[in-house]
Amino acid sequence: MPSDRRNFLRLSAAAGGALGLGITPSLIGATSTLAVQAPQRGAQDRTGAALRILILGGTGFIGPFQVRYALGRGHEVTLFNRGRTNAGLFPDVETLIGDRNGQLDALRGQRWDVVIDNSRSNPDWVRMSAEFLKDSVDRYFYVSSRSAYENTSPVPMTAAAPTFTYETAGVARDAERLPYGLAKALSEREAQRIFVGRTNVVRPGLIIGPEDETDRFTYWPVRIHRGGEVLAPGDPSDTVQIIDVRDLTEWMIRMAETGHVGVFNGVGPATPRPMEQLLYGIRAATSAETTFTWVNYDFLREIGVRPYSDMPVWMPPTEGREGFARFDLTPEVEAGLTFRPLAVTAKDTLDYHFSRPLERQHPLRAGISIEREAEVLAAWHARR
Repeated sequence: MPSDRRNFLRLSAAAGGALGLGITPSLIGATSTLAVQAPQRGAQDRTGAALRILILGGTGFIGPFQVRYALGRGHEVTLFNRGRTNAGLFPDVETLIGDRNGQLDALRGQRWDVVIDNSRSNPDWVRMSAEFLKDSVDRYFYVSSRSAYENTSPVPMTAAAPTFTYETAGVARDAERLPYGLAKALSEREAQRIFVGRTNVVRPGLIIGPEDETDRFTYWPVRIHRGGEVLAPGDPSDTVQIIDVRDLTEWMIRMAETGHVGVFNGVGPATPRPMEQLLYGIRAATSAETTFTWVNYDFLREIGVRPYSDMPVWMPPTEGREGFARFDLTPEVEAGLTFRPLAVTAKDTLDYHFSRPLERQHPLRAGISIEREAEVLAAWHARR
């Protein structure tokens, strides 16, 4: 029996048994670790009194998950946005209409325990919002990014690693447009400067799962579900750390309840997952007959296949990026971060994908095309 087929049968059996217990095994390697599924908690499991939570935005990708989980735990939620995106999503939730770019009067005269700022990367918006709310909100939660780090070469990475400055980013202080990582780092500092000792910064990596419209993770469950020979990038041992949107958002609400402040990384699992485990784990959640052909980084670079875009999720540990997916998450786990099984995320992502209109299912917005993948595989086989 071919080794790839043996692996499939072994991994499928292991995954099936583990999923019956609500856990998923580490599917590759001589040892195994267990990722415990995040419990579905309601108001009866809440820590402390109900909170008044203000969410800036709240109708994009991560916002709705924050809203649903907070409401489910008995908190009172207010949204502040322009009222243009998914305006009818939460008809029973108070929504204040305004604009982060200076139109903040709708926030006047109320008090909240926590504000959650999901803004993308505009330090001016963070500064204006934080200044406006500093006397009417107890704590400021800012959703930053792993991209805020000026380099990801240390192994392991921690939240103590330096973040971008104008100087390290090589950007003039009067620049009209800021690189994403620098903008996130500057936004963090604005919140911390204004809410001294009252700021919680979370730096997620790639956020994945249902309702993600970027398709950056969705590519893999969809491609593996299609079956056949799959182009697998790099070395099977290259590590990956990503996070299910529900693990990230639910953790933030629980940290609001417990009063946590500080700087945390929002990636997972706690033990970095090899790319091989990611792909086999996704396959174990489908019925596809699939084989993986591993193509090394040098060949992919030579032929013009780009990490993280053509091959989503995967970032090879090249010089300067050795720690990109090697984060020590001890503080985050101690602060309550939990991780759903990969099989659950993969299945839910597929279910969401196939619930979308047909014109949205293909082509995907990320990942290599079917035709280009076939060309690369043919060239690799010819080279070998």
